[in-house]
Amino acid sequence: MSRPALTADCGNCAALCCVALAFDRGEDFAIDKPAGTPCPNLAGHACSIHARLDATGFAGCVRYDCTGAGQRVTQDLFAGKSWQDDPALLAPMMAAFSDMRAVHRRLELLTAAEALPLAKDDAATRDRLDRALWPDALASETLAGFDHGPMAAEIDAFIASLHRYVPARRG
Repeated sequence: MSRPALTADCGNCAALCCVALAFDRGEDFAIDKPAGTPCPNLAGHACSIHARLDATGFAGCVRYDCTGAGQRVTQDLFAGKSWQDDPALLAPMMAAFSDMRAVHRRLELLTAAEALPLAKDDAATRDRLDRALWPDALASETLAGFDHGPMAAEIDAFIASLHRYVPARRG
């Protein structure tokens, strides 16, 4: 298996961002929407105002990117099923989406670390941590509560240790 895509594929998602995330009315969103409530602009798994998001006060939706977490949850963890077809899936899909977003944030950082001139040991650690987050390696017990678990802490500490590879900015 290979590294998961870190780009959103809304066509293979169950509109998880449109239900799981909260919106606060303001500059980025025209309405207040609590987490767990479907956006009123949602039509099936698609946005009914997608072409007019900016013009209708939803610039936050335009800028949001789940980095592929939505389709990974929908397709890999729930075999293409949707909370819209089975409301009992809403809570577990939302929890998995939150956890997968945390996984994909770490994958983005580990991917960015590939551009650094890492020593052999650090490159091997980066590769090991990266592969641990791929679909065939990420166990459901690792995913649950990922953001506060030992794997996330190990990745965060490793990423923080890479500062020595980044030249200091002079200003």
